[in-house]
Amino acid sequence: MSHSTLDPTYPAFPVIAILGAVVVLIPLSWHFQAWNAGTCLFMIWTSIACLNLAINAIVWSDNALNSAPIWCDISSRIIVATGVALPAASLCIQRRLYNIATIKSVSVTYAEKRRGVLIDLGIGIGIPLLQIVFQYVVSGHRFDIFEGVGCWAYTYNTPLAYPLSILWPLAIASVSACYCVLTFAAFLRRRAQFNAYLASNTSLTANRYFRLMGIASVEIVCTIPISAYGLYLNLTAAPMNPWISWSDTHFHYSKVDQYPAAVWRMDQNTVITFELSKWLAPFCAFVFFGFFGFAQEARANYVKAFLWVRNLPPFRRLFPPRPAKGTVSLEKPTGRWSTKQDGDVLPVYSARPPRLPFSSLTSTTMSEDALSMSDTPLYEKFPPTPTTSGSDLSHSDVPVHGPHAV
Repeated sequence: MSHSTLDPTYPAFPVIAILGAVVVLIPLSWHFQAWNAGTCLFMIWTSIACLNLAINAIVWSDNALNSAPIWCDISSRIIVATGVALPAASLCIQRRLYNIATIKSVSVTYAEKRRGVLIDLGIGIGIPLLQIVFQYVVSGHRFDIFEGVGCWAYTYNTPLAYPLSILWPLAIASVSACYCVLTFAAFLRRRAQFNAYLASNTSLTANRYFRLMGIASVEIVCTIPISAYGLYLNLTAAPMNPWISWSDTHFHYSKVDQYPAAVWRMDQNTVITFELSKWLAPFCAFVFFGFFGFAQEARANYVKAFLWVRNLPPFRRLFPPRPAKGTVSLEKPTGRWSTKQDGDVLPVYSARPPRLPFSSLTSTTMSEDALSMSDTPLYEKFPPTPTTSGSDLSHSDVPVHGPHAV
C-alpha cells in the first residue's frame, strides 16, 4: 500500500518533528547558565518527544509489523513519560515565575537557587518517571503498533486507570493554570519589587520573563483541551472494564496488537486523538523557538557560533575575515596607503621635505644665480648702465656712493 493512500502528507510529519527536535535545543546553553531548570527540562523533553515520534513515523510508515520489539518497549514508555513531562516542565516554569513575582527579597542566595533547581528536577523528572510506573499497573498488554504512527502504549480502560494515568496531564496543566493566574495578579500588585529584582538579576530580563510566561501559557492552552478530549473519549467511546486483580489486568501481557491504517483510520475519534497527540510536541518546539530563538541573546550567540565556525581551518578560505568598515591599512611592500573597503586604493603622496630654518635659507636658496644676502649693497652688485654720449666715460668717473643709511 502506497503512502498516498495512508497519509497524503507523508513525510511532512517526520521531517517537521526532526527539525523541531533540533531547533528547540538551540537556546539550551544560555538557559542552562541562567539556572532555568524548568525551561531546560521543557526543551529536553520536547526534543525527545519529537525525535521519538519521528522515528516511529518513519519505521512504521507503511506497515504494522513488530519488527523492533525492544525499541517499542522503550518508545511506548517515552510516550507515557512525555505525556506528563511537558505539563510538568510548564508547571516548573510557572512556579518559578510566581516565586519571582512574589519575591520578598531582591537578592537570592546560592542555597535558595539550589533548592529551587532540585524542586524543579523533582517535578520535571520525578513525575514522568512515576507516571511510567503507575501506567504499568493499568497496562493491559505490552504495546500496540499502528501503521503510520508506530508504537503506542496501551492503557486498560478501568476505573483505576484514571487516577493513575489518564488524569495526570489534565491535573498538572490545571495547577499550572492556577499558578499563571496568581503570577499575573502578583505582578500587577507588586510591580515595583518585581522591577527591583529584575534590575539586580543579570540572568533574567523583563522580556525573557514575559516570554517564559507566554510559552508556559501556550502549553497550558494546548494541554488542557487535548487532555479533556481524551478523558471524554475514554469515558464515552470505550467500554469501562472493572478492576479485578493484577493478574487479570496483566493476563497474556506479552501480546502486541497490530492495526493497519485502513482499520484504525475508519474510527474518526481515533484519528483525531492520534493527530492531536503526535502534533503537540512539534508545535511546542516551534512555538518555543519562536519565543526564544530570535531574542537578543539568541542573535548574539548565533554571531559567536558563526565566528567560531568561520575560524575553523576548512572554512578560513571560504570566509576570510574582513576588517571593520572604513579602516585604512598601510601596505608595507609598496608603502602605499590603501583601504580594504571595496578594494579602493588611495592616491600616492610623496613625503614633504623637512622645513629648513630661516638662517639656512640665506645660504641655500639664493646662492649663485640669485641675489645673496650680504653686506654689499644691491646697487654695487648691479651698477647702472652707462649712458651713450660723445665722450667716453671711464670706470673711475662713476661716482661712488656709500651705503644708504637706514
